[in-house]
Amino acid sequence: MEERKTVKFKKDELAIKERMKSEIGKGKISKVIIEYTPMGEKIIISTSKPGLVIGRGGEKIQFLTEVLKKDFDLENPHIEIDEITEPDLDSQLVADDIALGLERFGPLKFKVLAYRALQRIMKAGALGTEIRLSGKLPSSRARTWRFSQGYLKKAGDNAKVVDRAQAKAQTKPGTVGVKISILRPGAILKDKIHIGETLIAKLKENKENYEKPKTIKKTIKKKK
Repeated sequence: MEERKTVKFKKDELAIKERMKSEIGKGKISKVIIEYTPMGEKIIISTSKPGLVIGRGGEKIQFLTEVLKKDFDLENPHIEIDEITEPDLDSQLVADDIALGLERFGPLKFKVLAYRALQRIMKAGALGTEIRLSGKLPSSRARTWRFSQGYLKKAGDNAKVVDRAQAKAQTKPGTVGVKISILRPGAILKDKIHIGETLIAKLKENKENYEKPKTIKKTIKKKK
């Protein structure tokens, strides 16, 4: 019984997140976080356009609150806005932006959209990024295109700090999958070695203190 309750609970959470994204619109929000407090449910919406989510005089927030109460039986939902100051470093926003561009301009413009997104991400200060587009691009046969720049970890503990997201674009030839991976400038890499003046001075000091082993000369006595 406990397993069924857990599964139902997670399904309800996923339904709430998907409903919030559909009501606000594709490409306007990055993620939805649900927190449970003694005062009620807290819905945190991360977005780069808080004005569009709030609406005039808070009309949009009131509408979303009523949706949560009626459709999901939440007693006291409270919606908070988490503003994203650097949207070009948010993988979900970038993925949705590329998907919207493919739906608007068609799949033939996929290279232009990918390279523009790549330039914006690196210009924002990212250490590295990768864009993968999968689908009928541009021929009738499905294939995967990869665009990358900079440094990006794909394995080990350092791969956990990479921000990843995916989106779908519904085009005339078919569905196109978009996957984005971004290594943000503030990411802490455990295997990264910074060679600064302190390290250089220490290496020079160790070199000066290093003594070469003395060579032992062997004398060979000549037989009389």
